Amino acid sequence: MSLLQEEREIILSNEYVDNFDFDEVEEFVRNASKDLFISHHFAKADKMLVQPRGGFPTYKQQYDLYEFFVKSNVDVLPLTIDSNTRLNDYGTAKKMLRLSEENEIDMLNGYPLVNHGYRTTRKMITNFNKPVSLRHGTPDARLLIETAIASGIFEIEGGPITYLLPYSKNFPLDKAFLYWKYVERVCANYSELNEPINRESFGPLTATLVPPAITIVIQLLEMLLALEEGVKSFSVSFSQQGSMNQDIVTGAVIKKLARYYAEEIGCGDAAIHLVYHQWMGAFPTNKDFAEQLINMSTVIASMVGADKIITKTREEATGIPTPQANAKTVADTQYTLRILNGLPNIVDEEEEEILTLEVKAIMEAVFNDSADTLWRKVFNSIKNGVIDVPFSPHIINHNNMITIRDANKNIRIIDRGNVPIPDRCFEYERSQCDLSKDTKGIVNDIIHDIGIMQ
Repeated sequence: MSLLQEEREIILSNEYVDNFDFDEVEEFVRNASKDLFISHHFAKADKMLVQPRGGFPTYKQQYDLYEFFVKSNVDVLPLTIDSNTRLNDYGTAKKMLRLSEENEIDMLNGYPLVNHGYRTTRKMITNFNKPVSLRHGTPDARLLIETAIASGIFEIEGGPITYLLPYSKNFPLDKAFLYWKYVERVCANYSELNEPINRESFGPLTATLVPPAITIVIQLLEMLLALEEGVKSFSVSFSQQGSMNQDIVTGAVIKKLARYYAEEIGCGDAAIHLVYHQWMGAFPTNKDFAEQLINMSTVIASMVGADKIITKTREEATGIPTPQANAKTVADTQYTLRILNGLPNIVDEEEEEILTLEVKAIMEAVFNDSADTLWRKVFNSIKNGVIDVPFSPHIINHNNMITIRDANKNIRIIDRGNVPIPDRCFEYERSQCDLSKDTKGIVNDIIHDIGIMQ
C-alpha cells in the first residue's frame, strides 16, 4: 500500500464518513458520464460556459436550486459548501443540518457535503448529468475533496494560497501546502480513469485592489503545484478589476504565461483554461445598476476570451440571492453571450509589456529561493513578502504593498513593499497616479476605490 493510500484511509476513517468504499468509488468514476466532467465540455465547447454560485443546507433545497438553474440553461452547476465544513467542523454542520431540516430555516450558509455523504449527493448530481463545480474555501480540503469526487463532482476549486490568504488568519500555510498536495495527487489519480478532473484556482483573492501581477503570479504558482503532481486539466482565473483595458491586458498575459510556464516544467500537454469572475467587490444596492454591472462583466469576459464565466446576481448587496435571482442572472448572461458578435480585438502593448515584466520578475525571485521544492520556495516567498496580497487577513502576509486606482480606474502599485517589481515598472505604475495628496487624501482615495462600483 502506498503512503498516499495509507493517508487516504486515515482521512476517510473520520467518524462523519459513512463507510467509504474505495473500489466502488473507483468503478463509479471509471464509468461516469462524460457530461459530468467540465474538462470534457471545455474540449468540445464552442462558447463560454456559464456557472452561477449557490449552496443550500438541505438536499431538497439544493435539488430545487439545480432545477431552477437547468431551466435557465446553465452550463455548470455550483455546489457551495457551508462555513462549518470549510473549517472541518463536521459535528456542528451535522447539528445545523438537522435543525435546518426540522425547522425549515437555513442554519447553514451552504451545502454540508460531508454530512450528506457521497451516496446521497451522487443521486442528485447524476440525475441532472451536468458538470458540478465545488466552491468552498477550505485550507484542509482532503476529506471534502474525496467526498466530492465520489459524489460525481469533477471540478475542484481552490489551492493552498488562494483558499488561505483571503480567508484565514492563523491556519498554518505550510500545512495548507501539504494538504493541497494530497488533493492534487488524488485528482491526478482519478483523472487516469476517465476524463481529467479539472482543478481551478481562485483568482479574486481578497477582491480588494489586488494588482494584476500578484493575481497572475499566484495563479501560475498554484497551476505549477498542481501540474507537478500530475494534474492534466487546470483553470487559472481572475475577476473583474474595475478597468476594462486592465482586464483585457490581464487576460492576455495570464494566458500567455500559463502556457509558457507549463511548458517550462515539461507539462505542455496539460489543458489550461481561463475563468473570469463577474465583479467580486461590493455591489451597488440599486438592482438596476447591479444588472448593468453584471452585463458589463459578461462583455469583458468575452473580450478576454474566457472559457467560463462565474456569475453574480442583482441581490448581491442586500443578502443571500434567491434561486430565482440566480437563475435570472444565468439566463441574462446566456442571452448577452449570444448577441455578442464582432467584438474588437484590443491590444495595449505597453501595458502588456509592463505586466509581463512584473510577473516574470516575481516568478524568478520565487524560483531563485534556496528551498529544495517548489512549495517551500512559494512558502518562503510569502513569508518574506516577495508575494504580498493587499488586505489579506493572514498573519504571514506582509500587507506592505499599497495600491490605488489611477484616473482610468486601473489598479496601480504605489508602494511595492518587498515585492521585486522592477524599477522601470514601478516608476511607470507610480507615474500613472496623482500622488501629490497627503497621506489622509491617499487613504480616502483607497477607501473610495474599494467601493468603486457602489
